[in-house]
Amino acid sequence: MSRLKITLVRSTIGRLPRQRKTVQALGLRRLRHTVFHDDTPQIRGMIGAVAHLVDWDLVEE
Repeated sequence: MSRLKITLVRSTIGRLPRQRKTVQALGLRRLRHTVFHDDTPQIRGMIGAVAHLVDWDLVEE
């Protein structure tokens, strides 16, 4: 199974509470923080909701 590398590149200051919670649920805590998640439809949906705040890449294991 492939994994996703997700990095927060824009601040959540001034964003909607729903977007802040989505970023927090992804495990991102601060700018330039990177996390790895399995490539699932749920994670893809979360990325889509905050696509303007994060940068992501597909990582093969």
